[in-house]
Amino acid sequence: MLIGELSRRTGIHTHQLRYYEAQGLLEPARGANGYREYTDDAILTVAQIRRLLEAGLSTQDIAYLLPCATGEGPDLEPCPELLTALRERLHGLDEHIDMLIRSRQALHDYIDATERRVSGQYRTCDSPTPEPTRS
Repeated sequence: MLIGELSRRTGIHTHQLRYYEAQGLLEPARGANGYREYTDDAILTVAQIRRLLEAGLSTQDIAYLLPCATGEGPDLEPCPELLTALRERLHGLDEHIDMLIRSRQALHDYIDATERRVSGQYRTCDSPTPEPTRS
């Protein structure tokens, strides 16, 4: 099948399919006319790529793990160093999440401290304090 048909059958834009090819994730044959020709297996490969991308893996990680992928689900054969690579990626995500939690807490602290200093009226940092109104 040609790239347009693969795009229709997978729901993935042709430019993304070309990107997967450039990253070494898809390997179409070339017809005599130079067009990319994909086998039916490419549909499964694209589904596997999408699932691995959803897991937060880079295309470099996926190139390493893709030969271990089986089926459409998150099924991987226990290839050498597979679990090490996945655990390293998970560790990196955990560290990033921890940093985001700390940043979130710091922002909450700034907001709470600032709100405690405000007495009934908000003012911008660069505007003068409003004068009291006369009744």
